[in-house]
Amino acid sequence: MTTLCKNDTLLFLGDSITDCGRDRLDATDLGKGFPAFVAAHLAAEYPDANLSFVNRGISGNKIRDILNRIEEDCIDLKPDLLIFLIGINDTWHNIGTSSFGTPEATATFASDYRQFLQQVTESGIKKILLLEPFVLPYPADRKQWRKDLDPKIHSIRELAAEFGCDYLPLDGLFAERTVKKHSSYYTGEDGVHPTIAGHGVIAQEILRRIHYSR
Repeated sequence: MTTLCKNDTLLFLGDSITDCGRDRLDATDLGKGFPAFVAAHLAAEYPDANLSFVNRGISGNKIRDILNRIEEDCIDLKPDLLIFLIGINDTWHNIGTSSFGTPEATATFASDYRQFLQQVTESGIKKILLLEPFVLPYPADRKQWRKDLDPKIHSIRELAAEFGCDYLPLDGLFAERTVKKHSSYYTGEDGVHPTIAGHGVIAQEILRRIHYSR
């Protein structure tokens, strides 16, 4: 459980799932996905908390892209809580290459992710919520992605424990929900990009892990 305090700033950092159509010319725009849902709930629930919300998701980003912009889009913003989702593009962009699903690809990803967490924690950002990357089994070929994605997920779990981060196991939570409802209800036609219901699930699970101290 992450505790928020008055005047805290929440930073959402990641790829297209976080970006979700935000206007990059407007630094205050939160997009149309889970960052906006989380912000709307917290702002309505705690009107006197004076919380601030920033979205720095960029579509197509991989962990190396995040490292390349870590100063401007993370450290310099001095967030009190960092909510971070990355990893699916490291698998998606690796399809068809000789490194797909290899231990070397996982090791490179984990090394970059560790470097990110080291820089973030050394900068003084103490509250970090890591969101697990996910893929749902529709279309059917998405099942083949597990060979590359699963080891990356395991490496993020290990890093969350190593750095003492809060952790949201989205891949497992979405898998649980698709037992009763078809995958496309949550991630449309590509198994990755959430529908409004999928973004709602992510927002709900984040909010379950946040507590505001009045």
